[in-house]
Amino acid sequence: MSAQPSNLKAALWMGGWLTLMLTMTVAGREAARELDVFQVMLLRSLIGIVMLAPMIWMAGGMSSVRTQKLPQHVGRNIVHYAGQYAWLYALTLIPIAQLISIEFTMPIWTAILAVHFLGEKMGSRKIASVVLGLVGVFVIVRPGASQIDPGQLIALGAALAFAVSVIMVKSLTRHDSVLTIIFWMLVIQSVLGLIPAALVWQAPSTQDWPWVILVAFCGTFSHYCMARAMVHADATVVVPMDFLRVPLAAVVGWLVYQEAIDVYTAVGAATILCGNLFNLGQAGTARIRKA
Repeated sequence: MSAQPSNLKAALWMGGWLTLMLTMTVAGREAARELDVFQVMLLRSLIGIVMLAPMIWMAGGMSSVRTQKLPQHVGRNIVHYAGQYAWLYALTLIPIAQLISIEFTMPIWTAILAVHFLGEKMGSRKIASVVLGLVGVFVIVRPGASQIDPGQLIALGAALAFAVSVIMVKSLTRHDSVLTIIFWMLVIQSVLGLIPAALVWQAPSTQDWPWVILVAFCGTFSHYCMARAMVHADATVVVPMDFLRVPLAAVVGWLVYQEAIDVYTAVGAATILCGNLFNLGQAGTARIRKA
């Protein structure tokens, strides 16, 4: 039986998503101070499997996460693994507000990819959203005005990888549950990370473990919170709530790391968010017409 629509319940689940994502941003930076990013990612996946085990047991055991689409899961997680590595690495190089702002170009790249791979149409609103997103990136990065920070380009690469991953997940959700997708994400990424992490391995200190465990917990259950929010409300209601992550990330960066927010980042972030709202506006209009 499907859950009853409830914007309040969706907002509460999105509150969990926002809290976990912002916590993971700080925990990821702290963990990567002493440990290589490859090692952080491997520990995150392995610990995540342990944390997910009770939910798998309550859902009926391993039979609840069986899949007929293993090759698609592997392909999706190769891309997602690259995006996660780029995101965590960029987190060590640029201010949090810049990273999250550039990450929010992901829905725009997703719209472009959906046209080519899912056959979706590129209407005037989508074109406007793409243009605004690109303008926002140029305002933040400012090529030619100053030396481009490699961290900004790495963050942009992460957003592109996440966009490809979203397109692949959209296909997987037609066949597998959210729990199945998260389980195979953790398993496949554990396998992918074994050799890279082994090459840079060092024993985590007692100070490292709390941050690593936080990364694992937040990285695993933030996805569950988002999925639960989607159960109670449409994407056009849920996704705008995530836009709060941009100003909240800026506040966290200022409070925890004393990172000042320059005017270029603020203007660029606002432009990117406007582009996303244009895209959501088109989705909402199309939904109303079909109703």
